[in-house]
Amino acid sequence: MRRIHPDIEDNPDIERAYAYPVDRPWLRLNMVASIDGGAWLDGLSGGLSSKGDKRVFGVLRGLADVIMAGAATVRAERYAAVNPRESWREIRASRPAAPPLAVVSRGLDLDLTGPLFTGGSRTIIVTCASAPAARLKAAAEVADVIVAGDEGVDLRAAVAELHERGLSRILCEGGPRINAQLAAAGLVDELCLSVSPMLLGGGAARILDGEPSQVKLELRQVLEEEGVLFCRYTREPT
Repeated sequence: MRRIHPDIEDNPDIERAYAYPVDRPWLRLNMVASIDGGAWLDGLSGGLSSKGDKRVFGVLRGLADVIMAGAATVRAERYAAVNPRESWREIRASRPAAPPLAVVSRGLDLDLTGPLFTGGSRTIIVTCASAPAARLKAAAEVADVIVAGDEGVDLRAAVAELHERGLSRILCEGGPRINAQLAAAGLVDELCLSVSPMLLGGGAARILDGEPSQVKLELRQVLEEEGVLFCRYTREPT
């Protein structure tokens, strides 16, 4: 891997390249997309990924305090609770060995007996007051539950609650609907976008799919490996 912007460097330190700002909360989106912006291939992001993308993905997880994802993404990508990695030992020395997942789910249509809730860091479920009462009770037995909003999930309130719990470095892995909601709420500080050298067309959603937003970002960094670009955009200097 090499850095091609803002300067040239072979084999850059990826942990340093994606370091969070110091002493302030920060919400980062991490997505992979085709050149024309498609967020998945055959319904999954894996077909767009590469060895370099997987390496960056792992580092971003290790740097985060919490990993946020929507329930649809969790189901499609078959998420499991996050387990520690040896490569995270140093960057997580003063924190828990692995970050928890925070799954955003209005209706709690989740397999509460599955790998998302067994082993690894205890999963957080972010839902709303209108969630089915029986499902809410069952969820509280296997996960930490945040109730944010009444009829729908209030992401501003959810993010504020995560901050209250000391989880201020938030990594959101999508999907596109959650990304769109976070952007519309003005909560996105950064986008890490892996651009796969592929054209998709068809019905694949863009990396934001939902209510409109206008968030001006500045390109801070570009890494490259095997034709894949790893772009880092932020709202503010880091």
